[in-house]
Amino acid sequence: MWLVTDPAAAGAQAVVSMDFIGTGSIISPEGLLITNHHVAYSDLAGLNLLESGFCARTREEELRIPGKKVQILQRMLDVTEEVDALKDSLTRAGIRFGSRKLSAIMEKRYGTPGLTVSFESMWAGERDYLAFYKVYDDVRLVLAPPVSVAAFGGDEDNWEWPQHKADFTLYRIYENGAPLRSPWHLKVASAGVAEGDATEVIGYPGRTRRYSSSFELEHEMKVRWPLAVRLRGRQMEIIRQGMDADTAVRRKYSDRFFNLSNFQEYQAGELDACRRYGVVAAKRKLEQELAAWIAADPARTARWGNTLPELERIYRESERLEGLKALFQETLIRGTMIAPTLMRMQSAGPAAMEVYAKGAAATDPATEQRLLAYALSEYFKGMDPAFLGERQEALRRRFGSDWEAFAAWLWERPQEFSDFVTEVRITAFRTEDVVPVRQEYVRALYQMRQDKGQAQYPDANSTLRISRGKVCPLVPRDAVRCNWFSTARGIFEKADPARHDFAAPEDFLRVLKAYDGPVNFITDDDITGGNSGSPVLNARGEMVGLAFDGNKESLSSDVWFVPSVTRCVCVDIRYILFILTHCYHSPVVAEL
Repeated sequence: MWLVTDPAAAGAQAVVSMDFIGTGSIISPEGLLITNHHVAYSDLAGLNLLESGFCARTREEELRIPGKKVQILQRMLDVTEEVDALKDSLTRAGIRFGSRKLSAIMEKRYGTPGLTVSFESMWAGERDYLAFYKVYDDVRLVLAPPVSVAAFGGDEDNWEWPQHKADFTLYRIYENGAPLRSPWHLKVASAGVAEGDATEVIGYPGRTRRYSSSFELEHEMKVRWPLAVRLRGRQMEIIRQGMDADTAVRRKYSDRFFNLSNFQEYQAGELDACRRYGVVAAKRKLEQELAAWIAADPARTARWGNTLPELERIYRESERLEGLKALFQETLIRGTMIAPTLMRMQSAGPAAMEVYAKGAAATDPATEQRLLAYALSEYFKGMDPAFLGERQEALRRRFGSDWEAFAAWLWERPQEFSDFVTEVRITAFRTEDVVPVRQEYVRALYQMRQDKGQAQYPDANSTLRISRGKVCPLVPRDAVRCNWFSTARGIFEKADPARHDFAAPEDFLRVLKAYDGPVNFITDDDITGGNSGSPVLNARGEMVGLAFDGNKESLSSDVWFVPSVTRCVCVDIRYILFILTHCYHSPVVAEL
């Protein structure tokens, strides 16, 4: 994930950020934009177009999405020396500062009409950049296949290989009421790819933590991840029961279920992969090298000699409280869809009940109460009584372990419900003392690699990155070899009208019989969340597909990259063109 500091040199002017949650590409001179269907999922759910899909036959039929924006990077400016001088001046003046203050000062100093400026600190402040973006706020939906085609295989196939998804959606960028006349757009390579072909992925990966310590990773694997996987797995079961029983519930919860499922399966896969590939041990070996480098120089010893022991101490001593914090967050905060509404009620004053009514209308009461009952049972079973508020203790004594009655009582009393959730003394769980020590660890690791002449890239932080790889098969375990592409045969093998995730439309299946090319393919490019929708380019810079997923064997890559098993799962551009041409007879094909 190499940082792109010159988008013109990288040929990335046609690659856009989709509000920094995904990536898209301009593929015509008239602002036609392609990204993943799952990046557009919330838009489609809000328009009630998930099941039916959408196709605009004319420009007038293209649907403007309120609040939708895309960002195109214009330039990156290295301001490290200037920021270092700013830090010195603030320190001499006795002014306390952090990243937010530095961001505010630098973004104001470099404010540019017509552009949004974003301060980006890399390697815990060892290098600092300013990113300048042109923002377009008139983005219109052009075409999206139904979810049964775009996300065929759904939750069951997520993070798996092979997959058979048509994970794409088309938008169009408008400027001053007309389609954007962009001098930069990617050419679509209708010939596709073959095994061994060089590939390149450009996009806006959201976050990695490859500079995290072994102590932090071991803490996560022991304290947070198993709890999140277990609780969210049961929450998914409860929501799915409601969705399977009622299409109205499916409409309300489809977006939440999608996000919950994506995270839960990712976390489970990450936990398994970190154990399988011995990532904690690999990080400890790196830390032994770092400790030796620090000890070899008195100045380094003075600055960083206590960093590793201090990190170990902090994570060891905070384990219990961090576990309780995770329990609180996964039950009362993330455990229901109504929880954010309850938090907003605390600052809504006289309008609190209006806020609640609006939030409640977006939920299914029966499903919410089942989620709440489960959250209450897990919260009270696991929480240290010392952190319970008086209201929580009183209600716990009143209802005992009748969690359904407890949940129903709270649901009928919105203000009591809100007060109950916000009463916990969460400040007791804060471990902010780890932040400066963690930053020093990252800086030491950066400086060691610089000193040894080792090429390195910063952790992903939603800035523009580029990865180079090749089309290749996967050998996930002993005696198992997976081909580099999947075909329509897999769709016909899996299709099942009785299972929502595999219920491909009959008219689509009839047309699909004529397609004999790849559906999805895999490469060994390095991607993570935020790369969804990134263009996959061939050696000539032509688009051959869209990145949309990883494989479960690669899910340690957030904290440790394992090249031998890491795969980028892509939808083949030939499959997209087939659907546009033969399923929709879409006029946009003429633009490509």
